[in-house]
Amino acid sequence: MAFQLENIKPQDFPVKDKSVSTSILDREVVVFKKPFSNKIKEDFYTELSVLLNARINLKQSLELIKNSQKNKKTVAVLQTVLDSIVAGQSLSESIKGQKDFSSYEYYSLKIGEETGTLAKIAKQLGEFYTRKNEQRKHLINALTYPCIILSTAILVVIFMLQFVVPMFEDIFKQQNVELPAITIFVVKASAFIKAYGWLMFALLLVIILSRGLLNQKQWYKKTKDLIIIKIPFVGSFVETVYLSQFTQAIALLVASKVPIVNSINLVKQMIDFYPLTNALEKVEQQILKGDTLSQSLSEYKLFDAKMIALVKVAEETNQTEYMFERLNMQYNSKVQQRSKLLSTVMEPIVIMFVGLFVGFILIAMYLPMFKLSSILG
Repeated sequence: MAFQLENIKPQDFPVKDKSVSTSILDREVVVFKKPFSNKIKEDFYTELSVLLNARINLKQSLELIKNSQKNKKTVAVLQTVLDSIVAGQSLSESIKGQKDFSSYEYYSLKIGEETGTLAKIAKQLGEFYTRKNEQRKHLINALTYPCIILSTAILVVIFMLQFVVPMFEDIFKQQNVELPAITIFVVKASAFIKAYGWLMFALLLVIILSRGLLNQKQWYKKTKDLIIIKIPFVGSFVETVYLSQFTQAIALLVASKVPIVNSINLVKQMIDFYPLTNALEKVEQQILKGDTLSQSLSEYKLFDAKMIALVKVAEETNQTEYMFERLNMQYNSKVQQRSKLLSTVMEPIVIMFVGLFVGFILIAMYLPMFKLSSILG
């Protein structure tokens, strides 16, 4: 989603010739992807800011961006926005109520329109989604390799329980060998896998395929997020990612002169992480009762002492925007550091667990073999 700004004039707009066929290699491949994903939003707001700063009006800017798209669903979303603007609505009003845009974007753009700083707000939104996408990339990079190793280990263990252990079990039955407790446990685990393995696999497949529906259920998101934060290393890393998004969003909204209570409310709607949204909901209520932001944040372990101290200083010196920008820089730096540390630490830990599982099964199978060899000897 990019275009060249050289030699662009407001009256010059490329119109796609639909009679010309496009190579399949030039088309955007989208599988289970939102028509207006965070990556597309990053490019959209960045390019909108550039065009508005180049003195190209809003309608023409949106047409340029729309004509640079290859995905039909994305084009349809932009066309809807364009139609609303042609009908006389503002940009904020044209995205209001659309499921592809959040309340956070609506209020940010509305403030930009009211204060005459739409180009600046669009740039800030582009930077916000750039950070968000970078953090998501760090999270994926940190967890991909350990997840592959863990998945392979689980498959190896299942294969041993499904095929290897029954072979040993037949030998033990033929020789009437008394089995130790550890071997009995492994044999029972093997029998369970043989009896219910396919059922467990089918259940797992159903859960994976129905993730889209489950993510709309509050109980599922709550349970999933509470489990994630309990995982060593991973939980603290995920918390840092969302705190980085929180501080960046607050800095952007405060810079746009949004009251702190409204800022908390908007960020709460935007961030999809139950421990943080739940805390922010209570923080919002405490602020409405008369508490300061620092006092409200101090009630929850999710917000560390350093953040609370800096927020308190910001309140006393009226430098909330500056302090949250500094906090965001610190959290973003911490995300990068922890993503590298996580990928480094998780690899040997997962390999160690793989070794323990496989070793446990082998020991369980060979103990009766030693006893059998001593009897035969």
